[in-house]
Amino acid sequence: MLYSENKKQDAKFNINGEIRETMIRPTDILLFVLRNNFGLTGSKPGCLNGDCGACTVIVDQTPYKSCIMLAVETLGKSIITIEGLQNAPIQKAFVDKFAFQCGYCTSGFIMNCHALLTEHPHPTPDVVKEWLESNICRCTSYKEIEDALWSVIGDQG
Repeated sequence: MLYSENKKQDAKFNINGEIRETMIRPTDILLFVLRNNFGLTGSKPGCLNGDCGACTVIVDQTPYKSCIMLAVETLGKSIITIEGLQNAPIQKAFVDKFAFQCGYCTSGFIMNCHALLTEHPHPTPDVVKEWLESNICRCTSYKEIEDALWSVIGDQG
């Protein structure tokens, strides 16, 4: 796709296993395309500079902060949002272990934990700590989040 100036052009995205089409500008941020063009509001705008992780999505099996990623960077790639993980074990574990309070950051943590479990099915405590540092929660301790993650790791045996 060639872009001229800042005009909107047609773009196809692979989101949660479904090809979806919309009009975008080359400067459009992925987070806002997901939320405004496709109604996928599970990814949250938090800091808008890539620090908090509330906007985390998975692109080709790697977690990215969608608030600092251009939508055009994901063309031809597979995007998974929290809406695409409805039956993921980590999502159930967050509920079972009360790993949230206000819930604003929860989708980002779940996305990051899902990516961690995909890349490291049997991670060490140091790997878990490193991955969890990619997200920020101001409401709760990280203990419940770690408990949720470790419960899924234990279930994977």
